Amino acid sequence: VVPLDQKFLVLLCSREQVKTLGRYSLVSFLWGLFKWFYTAGDDCGFESFPSLGLEAYERKFYFSFSPIYVGVGMICPYIINVSILLGGILSWGLMWPLIEKKKGSWYPATAKGSDLHGLQGYKVFISIAMILGDGFYNFVKVSLRMTKAFMAAAKRRSTLPVSGSSDGPARSLDDDDLRRTEYFLRDQIPMGVALAGYVAVAAVSVGVVPKIFPQLKWYYILAVYGMAPVLAFCNAYGMGLTDWSLATTYGKLGIFVFGAWAGASHGGVIAGLAACGVMMTIVATAADLMQDFKTGYLTLASPRSMFISQVIGTAMGCVIGPCVFWLFYRAFDNVGLSGSDYPAPYAVVYRNMAIFGVQGFSSLPKHCLTLCCVVFAAAVVINLARDLAPEKVSRFIPVPMAMAIPFYLGSYFAIDMCVGSAILFVWEKVDKAGADMFARSVASGLICGEGIWSMPQSVLALAKVQPPICMKFLSRSTNARVDAFIQTLSSKT
Repeated sequence: VVPLDQKFLVLLCSREQVKTLGRYSLVSFLWGLFKWFYTAGDDCGFESFPSLGLEAYERKFYFSFSPIYVGVGMICPYIINVSILLGGILSWGLMWPLIEKKKGSWYPATAKGSDLHGLQGYKVFISIAMILGDGFYNFVKVSLRMTKAFMAAAKRRSTLPVSGSSDGPARSLDDDDLRRTEYFLRDQIPMGVALAGYVAVAAVSVGVVPKIFPQLKWYYILAVYGMAPVLAFCNAYGMGLTDWSLATTYGKLGIFVFGAWAGASHGGVIAGLAACGVMMTIVATAADLMQDFKTGYLTLASPRSMFISQVIGTAMGCVIGPCVFWLFYRAFDNVGLSGSDYPAPYAVVYRNMAIFGVQGFSSLPKHCLTLCCVVFAAAVVINLARDLAPEKVSRFIPVPMAMAIPFYLGSYFAIDMCVGSAILFVWEKVDKAGADMFARSVASGLICGEGIWSMPQSVLALAKVQPPICMKFLSRSTNARVDAFIQTLSSKT
């Protein structure tokens, strides 16, 4: 029983946290509104501020004044933020400038910025190699842990495998655990309902998805639904053991398998991407449901109610998701393209995975495959070092997946996130108790405020309301030429 004074203290702290969340949400919202007035044109506004110099700005090193990234940096662990910044330095600070000097030797001098046979190919495929290396290592790691847990559970003849104790003797359940297990197993979902539901969904997908994507034949969908139960079970069980979902890894597997199966002449790129989407949806939903079941076990909730809630939420998402996408697609220009407000970088990554799966190694520029193999191996070695090194050493070893993110995007968001880490670090040194209590509320407020501003910004864009000012930064020589040009026009008029 919690004493009355402790209950009052908890209630007071929660109230202050909500106030802090609202206060910083308002600040972030107003800052987003203020920034909007200066964005009347391309590369205008505070998000194009060359805070570290024009040369660094060209290499994607600048502070973008984004409360969202600052808030995310306050929430993410220090090693994640440092890993992202390190990846940006290695790629945009070292690798891309060195490869750019090989223009005309390693790749055609006439290659444009978006040509995969030019520098863009190195950026995309090397980042993919690091992502695949990290995913491959964690896939093997989780698979080994699952196998080990299954073997330990079989030896114990336990009805429920328990993570965290697979190496030692079975842990005896106390009264609380017995009660939770009893409640959890009391309200199970009948196997017949689960099988009938899966067959019904598969039948709908086989009939509908090929109508949307003609390249994805009905037998491809049938093959996906034949493979998915095994992959979904592995992913869900791995999520239960490690809190790590490998849905994207299974999706990449679908890209390569079905893209190569369809072939370039039969729309293999579209077929691979569509199969990836179907497979990722099945596998990720299974992992999400596992997390819901874990929460239900801890809170004595009914597994059936958790399942029904997810079905309702998924059905709502089928309607709400496309509506939100339509709003952003109509409100902002060039959604999904590099350099736009919403570049969708992973769309480019997955598309090029599909191209690679269909065309093979012939689509890569010179020495790109060698660099990809080196980066892939480096990701595996770094992950292995993180797991084998002592904790006091491993906490300083970067995370390859985080390092891969800025390889294609740049380091501007990494600098914002590191600013958030710096704010949190100083706050913890000055007031540790206050930081522990309010840091997440401040970070959430910064994220929510600017996120909420995107909705009225979309409405303004749909109404064709344009910002009044373009704040742009030029070098001294460029500014002199612009002034001379304006004077020339003024003299002519």
